[in-house]
Amino acid sequence: MKKVVLGLSALLLSTAGAFAMDPATESVINGAKVYTTPQGMTLYTFDKDGLGNSTCTTNPCSTNWLPFTAPVGAIADGDDWTLVARADGTKMWAHHGKPLYTYVQDKKPGDVSGEGVSTDWHVATPD
Repeated sequence: MKKVVLGLSALLLSTAGAFAMDPATESVINGAKVYTTPQGMTLYTFDKDGLGNSTCTTNPCSTNWLPFTAPVGAIADGDDWTLVARADGTKMWAHHGKPLYTYVQDKKPGDVSGEGVSTDWHVATPD
C-alpha cells in the first residue's frame, strides 16, 4: 500500500508541475525572440483566427499548419496562455487568445519556413 501511495503522490506532483509551466518556450532564432514548442519547433499565429477561435480547420490549411495541441487535462495558468477548443474536441494552446501552430515544412528546431509563406502567418513572438 505504501508503494501505491508514494507512486500516486509522485504522479500528482509531476502532473501539477506540468500545468503550472508555460506551454511554449521563449527562444532566440536568427537573433529574434520567438516562441517554440518544448521540442524547439517554431510557433506561428494566423491573422484570420479570432481571439480564442481557430479557423484553420480544413485542408490545405489544417494539413500545413498543425495546431499546438494541449494534453488532455491541461489547465491554462494566467492570462498569457489560454486553451482554444477545436471542432474535433481537442484543445490547442493560444498566446493572448491567438491560437498557435507549427508549420509542416519546419523539419528541425530553429526552422522558420512558415514566415513569409503568406501575409496571414507570422512567427509567434513574446510581447
